[in-house]
Amino acid sequence: MYRITKEFHFSASHQLAHLPADHQCARLHGHNYIVVVELAAPTLDSDGFVRDYGELKALKTYIDDTFDHRHLNDVLDVHSTGENMARHFYDWCRARWPETTAVKVSETPKTWAEYRP
Repeated sequence: MYRITKEFHFSASHQLAHLPADHQCARLHGHNYIVVVELAAPTLDSDGFVRDYGELKALKTYIDDTFDHRHLNDVLDVHSTGENMARHFYDWCRARWPETTAVKVSETPKTWAEYRP
């Protein structure tokens, strides 16, 4: 199996107001997010790619236009956890690129959430 990944960055605020008031994530705060999309295929296309990296620019445009420097509570219909964002980006990518196998989201240098069906 061939696998490729591409990394994207954005900054945004969010608040997990459903958590207890003394929980640090219940307060308004922000992160410098990293999103990594993974695509895989058992064979390569005629150009020798799983998918041309240039085609993934659509995800950068989507992130820049919809998420970058936004308040995620206003953008997502679910709690703006890393787990829910990973699933959101996975669904978005999979609808465009059937080779999508996973998406990872980082909120901090030491934390990652991944959605992989």
